[in-house]
Amino acid sequence: MKMTYEQAVGRLEEIVTELQNGSLPLEESLKLYEEGAKLSEFCHKLLKEARQRITDLNEVEQND
Repeated sequence: MKMTYEQAVGRLEEIVTELQNGSLPLEESLKLYEEGAKLSEFCHKLLKEARQRITDLNEVEQND
């Protein structure tokens, strides 16, 4: 199953909370940070694609 934007943001929030707690061992903190970086990139990509779709739709409407 592919993760949705909302699921990714939710997981990012969980990761931030866990990292801010500061009680994790270094290796686990690094793994969470890496996961968060990947999720952030994923969210950024989805937002960029959504922005492009909106731009494309606006251009089509203006040409009609």
